[in-house]
Amino acid sequence: MKSHSRPKGQIVTRFAPSPTGYMHVGGVRTALFAWIFARKAKSHGTFILRIEDTDKEREVTGSIEHIIESLRWLGITWDEGPDIGGSHGPYIQSERLDTYRQYAQILIDKGLAYADPYSSDELEAFRKKAEEEKRPFLYRDHRPQDTTPWIDRDGERTPLRLRIPDEMIEAGQVRWHDLVRGELSAGPESLDDFILIKSDGYPTYNFAHIIDDLLMGVTHICRADEFISSTPKFLALYDALGIDHPAFASLPPIMSPDGKKKLGKRDGAKDILAYRAEGYLPEAVVNFLAFIGWNPGDEREIMTIDEIIEAFDFDKVQSAGGKLNEDKLIWTNREYLVRMNDDEWQERFFSYLENFGTDLKKKFADRGIDIQSDLFKRVLIEVMRERISYFGEMNTMIDNGGFDYFFRSPLDNPEADGVSTLSNFKELLIIPEKMRKNGAGEKIEVTENSTAAILNQVGEILEKHTNDSWNKDKIKEALWPFAEHEGRGVVLWPLRVALSGAEKSPDPLILAGILGKKETLARVRAAIEVLG
Repeated sequence: MKSHSRPKGQIVTRFAPSPTGYMHVGGVRTALFAWIFARKAKSHGTFILRIEDTDKEREVTGSIEHIIESLRWLGITWDEGPDIGGSHGPYIQSERLDTYRQYAQILIDKGLAYADPYSSDELEAFRKKAEEEKRPFLYRDHRPQDTTPWIDRDGERTPLRLRIPDEMIEAGQVRWHDLVRGELSAGPESLDDFILIKSDGYPTYNFAHIIDDLLMGVTHICRADEFISSTPKFLALYDALGIDHPAFASLPPIMSPDGKKKLGKRDGAKDILAYRAEGYLPEAVVNFLAFIGWNPGDEREIMTIDEIIEAFDFDKVQSAGGKLNEDKLIWTNREYLVRMNDDEWQERFFSYLENFGTDLKKKFADRGIDIQSDLFKRVLIEVMRERISYFGEMNTMIDNGGFDYFFRSPLDNPEADGVSTLSNFKELLIIPEKMRKNGAGEKIEVTENSTAAILNQVGEILEKHTNDSWNKDKIKEALWPFAEHEGRGVVLWPLRVALSGAEKSPDPLILAGILGKKETLARVRAAIEVLG
């Protein structure tokens, strides 16, 4: 066995997930807090990734790789782990079985572990009797009088149980300190002989994680608060081994959006990489998760990871559960996007599109949109940047035809899905009745002829501008006096429809600026022809 010695004053934390499926946000937050605490110690901090794969029945192929990919996406790095090694490995529990057997033998030799001779039917009979007598079932009330070999001459194993030290039971109360919850205690009924090694030769979580933490020199354990009820058993094992226990930090649960129960799959819990596929930024997800159950003690809500590390401490972690509010995640992600300059925003979008947004990329291709064109890049920065909170939102926009009008006229293919037919286009060009007011606010009559006349004058005004002065601000400067006089809606409504073929689209002045003078005028003239 390798030494578990660490330099004096070293902070060592770990994340030890089971490879049983997807990475739940609760598990990721546990990893995040443990990592942050180690990184806060700078050169005196070590963060370990360890895989607890002793439950072979629930293990899912590929989960270890998935765990590693998830953490790396979020920027959570480790100093020792299954992929990079380290001086305290192996870092996969199934590769440490001999170590657990050595410590099991130590406990046997001390008289603090024994083979469990009972069948499942016998154990069920004990439980049933306890239930009939209205008392809690405790295995230690049925300790065998005769010693059964843990491993028989044929190599067959029986389960091995810890014998809770008598002095702990006699003490009455088990007390310990938690960095989040303060002083905690439990009665003697919380102490019972538990299985250390199963009949298949694999250790239980209750045994293996304590041996691993000991040999890896772990100083602080971050884990879900559901383990509080098991802590007296853990303390009994520490006592049996004659070792000090690490510091415990029991993290608050992540609750469902309504705050009424712990988050589950039915409440929106999903794999952390689903957020990557949806186009969220990893730094925004980290910021969001850090604030579920913790805050810096001031008004800040958007913080870099360095700022979070600097401000973090367990005394700022709340004991009550925190809700998973995806609206807050959307807001947080948007704040990160807004703070980027145009070049960075565009770079991050194309990186997402190339690596994780394959469905979105295909949709652009299916609609004949050239994502490498200057026009597309202008649409991204001048329109989409203001409209989306995360990159995956563009899926809905493209499904609803939100990009089409930049790349083809409303009349190019009138029968295509999402593009107005000729009759609908003509009808759309006429401003709704409730909006028919002139510049003085007076109700006016609007007809096909009057709308055509408005568009004709718009065309004449825009025709006077050169390509060099063609941009949103110059277009507004030219059109605004006319729009103020005739009525803004009376002018801008038919211009919007003429350019986009839709009643809901970006500002028509933005549309015109992106489309350019030639295309804008062509679409205005086409609309006039439709109106007759």
